[in-house]
Amino acid sequence: MLSIVSVEKYKGSTYQVNFADGEPAFINSEIIMQFGIRNGMSISESDWEKIDYANDFRRARERALYLMDYRDHSYIELFRKLEKNYDEGICYDVVDSLVSVGIVDDRRYAENLAQRLMEVKRCGYYKAVQEMRQRGISKELADEVLSPFEDSTVERIVELLATKYARKLDDEDGIRKVKNALVRNGYSYKDINIAMEEYLSDE
Repeated sequence: MLSIVSVEKYKGSTYQVNFADGEPAFINSEIIMQFGIRNGMSISESDWEKIDYANDFRRARERALYLMDYRDHSYIELFRKLEKNYDEGICYDVVDSLVSVGIVDDRRYAENLAQRLMEVKRCGYYKAVQEMRQRGISKELADEVLSPFEDSTVERIVELLATKYARKLDDEDGIRKVKNALVRNGYSYKDINIAMEEYLSDE
């Protein structure tokens, strides 16, 4: 059994719980009230583990909500950030709880990310998939949300040629460098060549 000697206000909404033996614990006021923690209380180690878990869960959830307020995250992306400070089990439980109420939604996140990558950053398919995979989106979901942009690939390349690379297309060396830059941005040689032919013929 653990003997609680005193429960004292620490700072903000945190209380310091002092035991007869061992280091003090720092517990949020909501958890103090929820479990009825008080001076002179005796509690089993298993029951204290539940209190400790509830306190860590609350802290991790507050951190997760702060991160989600800043910007949307995928399940894996949010988990990885929480894992830097909390146990794996806590991280899974927190993210699962946010999924259950719709705060974390990989499909919504993937659709918004796909739109930003394709329409704002004007990435090619391969780079977009790579970025989405790095952010915790599965290959299957990435393919699904990127498919609506497939028909406009050549159009996006032509736009890039007109707005970003036009001054570099004066000779064969410049054209080669532009093609390589577009490949690095995730476009296929096939689509690049079609777009290049279309753009140069119009010019």
